Amino acid sequence: MTDKQKEQIPILLVEDDDIDAEAVMRTLRKAQIVNPIRRARDGVEAMEMLSGENAAADGSLAPCVILLDINMPRMNGLQLLETLRRQNSAYQNNVVFMLTTSGRDEDMLRAYNANAAGYIMKENLSRLAEMLVQYCGINEMPKRPAV
Repeated sequence: MTDKQKEQIPILLVEDDDIDAEAVMRTLRKAQIVNPIRRARDGVEAMEMLSGENAAADGSLAPCVILLDINMPRMNGLQLLETLRRQNSAYQNNVVFMLTTSGRDEDMLRAYNANAAGYIMKENLSRLAEMLVQYCGINEMPKRPAV
């Protein structure tokens, strides 16, 4: 990891579908996003990466931008988002964008009620990448969460 990457806001992609995950990663690479990206396959694995057995020892995912699919096994994206918002203040610094195929008003309302920063349809991946280039390029986040 270069010094420039260390300064970048890390991205956690929570996506169970390998094809969709590869499409997101390819789109981010094509947009020349250099932020460190880690992937979890469901909400349980994401929680472990953020705080549990698989948490990065250097805190590299705290805080981070989370790209969160809704429909996943074990713990879906809405459940993960609600869990993050109910846990300790360390998770309040994570910026969460729902990345989904669900256009259901109920899902959107639930996501925004849990303080999602955005609700983005997967068909708009290139626009997501454009937004992330701008967002990550100008946004400053603390190195460690407030406890």
